[in-house]
Amino acid sequence: MNIHEFQAKQLFKDYQIPIPHSLVAKTADEAVQAAIHLAGDSWVIKAQVHAGGRGKVGGVKFAKTTEEVRDYADNMLGSTLATHQTGSIALPIHSVLVERSSAIQSEFYLSLLVDRHTERLCFIASIAGGMDIEAVAAETPEKITRVFIDPAAGLQAYQCRQVAFSFALQGEQIKQLTQLMQGMERLFLAKDASQIEINPLVATESGELLALDAKINFDDNAVALHQDIQALHDTSQEDAKENIAKQFDLNYITLEGSIGCMVNGAGLAMATMDLVKLKGGTPANFLDVGGGTTTEKVTEAFKLIVSDSNVKAVLVNIFGGIVQCDVIAQGIIDALQQINTDLPVIVRLEGTHAEEGRALLHNVAPNIIAAEDLDHAAEEAVKLAGVVA
Repeated sequence: MNIHEFQAKQLFKDYQIPIPHSLVAKTADEAVQAAIHLAGDSWVIKAQVHAGGRGKVGGVKFAKTTEEVRDYADNMLGSTLATHQTGSIALPIHSVLVERSSAIQSEFYLSLLVDRHTERLCFIASIAGGMDIEAVAAETPEKITRVFIDPAAGLQAYQCRQVAFSFALQGEQIKQLTQLMQGMERLFLAKDASQIEINPLVATESGELLALDAKINFDDNAVALHQDIQALHDTSQEDAKENIAKQFDLNYITLEGSIGCMVNGAGLAMATMDLVKLKGGTPANFLDVGGGTTTEKVTEAFKLIVSDSNVKAVLVNIFGGIVQCDVIAQGIIDALQQINTDLPVIVRLEGTHAEEGRALLHNVAPNIIAAEDLDHAAEEAVKLAGVVA
């Protein structure tokens, strides 16, 4: 689960991670009042969306007058923003963060995440702040420092000094960085985060360290334990179909292809998508209906797939084990009775009650096509979707 920058910065403040003075605004008038309250002679206006790279596409503006604050806020609020992280999807802007400008001397990158290889928390630090860390890792890996935390011992002072020396910090700044990293560790563990990122972390001309940006991701499996974090959830920043899927306990991810896929089991779903690509098509989604699915869940899954205007054909690939193929078949029939679609539906059923499932689908609708095997099903889906290989 992701949250907005202004929400992350409030959590930073709660855990003694220094941040610039800022206020959130939902109208242009509120933005002006925020700038006046913050004082200073210039401000930064930041669109609040769940994506990085905002500055490259007009989501971060520097204002020298309150009139500019009003204009920038007015232009952002109510509009949408697409960055390299959102792909073709533009996210709505419902609020902006008004922040007093900082006199920056140097910029750094600092994040804390779970390293699955070592099974430890890992600080990643770089003197190349304000840049995409992926680009830094690819082009100048020597600028990256990694510090792994022993789960029994926790973050050690010498590890904080190691990062500080990589930043060329001295004196009081080393103490500041130590307290900041300790705050990040406490926040990470207390709230079951999966990543905390500060890009950039800046040293001001007065020597103060500030988290100029803030990004926190939380472990979806642990969010239920934290009602305060649940309250920060903003569904407007997520795909509407994916939110509906969660209500029915469906694993659904929207993609950009033309062939809708409904499969049981994540591994089989990935194999199905790979085969669609091999045959020259592109999946419109990842959808795992699960091992213990019901007719209702299958119906909702099918409705989700056909609600995507990009879908030109539907490929159903079910291997009946725990789930029974006749349940899947009945769900498809129920969905077709509730919606009006002439999309071709290619169905491959194998396993438990496969014969019964095929019998249910026989002659139900002219757009339902029974496939002999998965290879045949993928070829038919690509052909009927009108994909030119």
